Amino acid sequence: MNEMLSRAVAGTAAVARGVRDDQLGLPTPCDGFDVRGLLDHLAWTAAMFEALARREQPPPQDAGHAPFADRAGAVLAAWSAPGVTEGTSPALGMSMALVLQLVLGDMVIHGWDLARATGQDYAVDDATGEAVAAFVAGMAPQGRQMGVFGEEVPVAGDASPFERALGLSGRDPEWGR
Repeated sequence: MNEMLSRAVAGTAAVARGVRDDQLGLPTPCDGFDVRGLLDHLAWTAAMFEALARREQPPPQDAGHAPFADRAGAVLAAWSAPGVTEGTSPALGMSMALVLQLVLGDMVIHGWDLARATGQDYAVDDATGEAVAAFVAGMAPQGRQMGVFGEEVPVAGDASPFERALGLSGRDPEWGR
C-alpha cells in the first residue's frame, strides 16, 4: 500500500506543480471545486492526513496551509512510520488501515481531477486502481450521504479499475476529453 501511496502522492504533486496561473479558475470534475479550490483542498487534506497519521487532531480547513506539492514528502513520511496502520484513528474513529485507504483514494482521485482539469497526464496502475475501486465501492453509500461522492456515473463494461472507481465516486471518466 505504501508503494501505491508513494506513486499517488508523487503523481499528484507533479500535477499540482504543473498548474499554471491562468488555469486556476478552470472547472474540475470534482463538483464544487475549480482548480484553485481543489489546490486549496489538497493543501488542507495533506495537512489533515499528516496529522491523522500521527494520531493528532486535524487542522481546521481554513488555517492557510502550505501548498500540497510542498507537503507531499511530509505526508509520505508520516504514513511510512512503523505501526502507522495499527489501531484506530482517534479523530475519525475508524481503523488506521482504512484511513490509509482513504488517503490513497483521495490522492489518486483528486490527482486525476486536477490533471483532467488542466490538461495534464495522470497514470494510475491497475493495482492502485483496484485498491481505490474497492475502497470507493465500500464507502460510496456513506460518501454520497456525506456529500463527498456524487451519484454513480455508469462506465463502460471494459472500463479499467480506476475508471470504475471514478464512476462510483460520481465522476465521468470521459470528463474533459
